[in-house]
Amino acid sequence: MKLKFLGASRQVTGSRYFLEAGGLRLLIDCGMFQERAFLERNWEACPVAAREIDFLLFTHAHLDHVGLAPRLVLEGFTGPILGTPASVEIARILLADSGKIQEEDARYKQKRHRKEGRSGPRPVVPLYTIEDAEKVFPLLRPTPYEKVVTLNDRVEVCFHDAGHILGSAMLELRVREDGGGVRRLVFSGDIGQWDKPIIRDPSLFTQADFVVMESTYGDRDHEPLGDVESRLEEIVNDTVARGGNVIIPTFAIERAQELMYFLSALVYQKRIPNLMIFLDSPMAVNVTDVFRKHRECMDEETWALFNAGQSPFHFPGMQLVRSTSQSKAINHLKGSCIIMAGSGMCTGGRIKHHLVHNISDPHSTILFVGYQARHTLGRQILKRPDEVRIHGQMRPVRARIEQIHGLSAHADRNALLRWATHLQSSPQRVFITHGEEEAAESFAESLRQQTGWTVTVPEYLEEQNLESNKS
Repeated sequence: MKLKFLGASRQVTGSRYFLEAGGLRLLIDCGMFQERAFLERNWEACPVAAREIDFLLFTHAHLDHVGLAPRLVLEGFTGPILGTPASVEIARILLADSGKIQEEDARYKQKRHRKEGRSGPRPVVPLYTIEDAEKVFPLLRPTPYEKVVTLNDRVEVCFHDAGHILGSAMLELRVREDGGGVRRLVFSGDIGQWDKPIIRDPSLFTQADFVVMESTYGDRDHEPLGDVESRLEEIVNDTVARGGNVIIPTFAIERAQELMYFLSALVYQKRIPNLMIFLDSPMAVNVTDVFRKHRECMDEETWALFNAGQSPFHFPGMQLVRSTSQSKAINHLKGSCIIMAGSGMCTGGRIKHHLVHNISDPHSTILFVGYQARHTLGRQILKRPDEVRIHGQMRPVRARIEQIHGLSAHADRNALLRWATHLQSSPQRVFITHGEEEAAESFAESLRQQTGWTVTVPEYLEEQNLESNKS
């Protein structure tokens, strides 16, 4: 068996792993690179010939895990793409939306370049189009949780709930060796937090020979989850008192719905004033419909809210915005409001337009509720610079900048250790990925000290021979 790391190596985005095992060539995730320093990798051909890949297995429908699937298909991949039923539905929405954003951003950039009389190193074209994204759809194969799927006579895969977003999964691969023994490989995907609202807790494993696990928050712990509502209440009330808007860069999948969950509680309990709350993201609106459909993925507390007639996705003041004209109209309203818009790291989408209208207003608040990867606009704003570049122009940063950590869909350091150390026997090797270098190295060292295991932080394009357990 050979494992090659094609992304998310000493960085957070671009999750992509190539596994040769049991006579198959498998790609686990096919994620987009979102840090500015690595955007060029999105335009490069997959380091493994797309036509020679037998299956694509994806852990969940976030762009940094499945966003390059249209490029893979354009390069000649024709095999099945396996994901959980909810993930497959969300992936259709996500990829179509991504194709649309790629087209819109390319048109906007072309217009700006013409106006400025300049050109870049290559023609401005979309990374892929809506039509390209739709070519992925016939290949998608819904795969239920806990069902063992036979890929060939030597390889099986099973999807387990990751507790990260709706439909997210951890992959357990079982590979039968020539001598009859079975090797187990576990790909954690993104590990969620325990006791989070809406979805179920992460799955745990007792046995694995090789583990590939994330480390996004491997060097820190979150604020207590109970503080989220209070912090959100405080920020909203303070901003409204100043006469400003609360602008929340929001990931359309899970984070938007989780924010709605907390805001609905504040509304029902009358802890914030009556005001308009906008979810300005067609994709997030569509994903919310998927949430309503897949209640089997939700925890008991969320079921109880639905049964009590207090849906976290439909409450007074909540407005779901689909059209561009509706989005533009928000910025002409008088009075304070809450605007949730994508993308979550401010790398594209409608959030940039709302930032243009609010980031220089000292009455408004820019509230971050998710991880901001290095080299993204969101990370830049978090540093509270004097100005930032948005849509080709420098904008003064005068708005209040706030962040709530407890909303993260990722496990923190202690939860990651809890997940890993549930294994009852020592794995041969643990590979730490999907974290900035400092976080990945810090978590790897914590895991080594606690367990004595062999723990590695692989480099980009590094290959490991799993048979001999040597590089």
